[in-house]
Amino acid sequence: MKTLTAVALAAAMLVAAPAFASADLAKKNGCAVCHDATAKKMGPTWKDIAAKNKGNKDAEKVLTDAIANGSKGKYGKIPMPPQAKAKADAPALAKWIMTN
Repeated sequence: MKTLTAVALAAAMLVAAPAFASADLAKKNGCAVCHDATAKKMGPTWKDIAAKNKGNKDAEKVLTDAIANGSKGKYGKIPMPPQAKAKADAPALAKWIMTN
């Protein structure tokens, strides 16, 4: 029984780890300057981004592209410039954003 509990706990930690790691990646890459989980800043909230892309099977790819190359006109008048610094982390960030 102890082994089963330990395995279940380890599996839960592995599933949760990307969410924690991506929040750290968002801070590391400066995403939190313009975005927040629930409070609108210069850019939309991560929750709003996830809601807008919900149901889109290509959402992670679209967000990865927007992070790396910038976007314009999707959430208002203020464009998001390309985030060259975040390009390598863009797929992980996109995946995390969609969990919000």
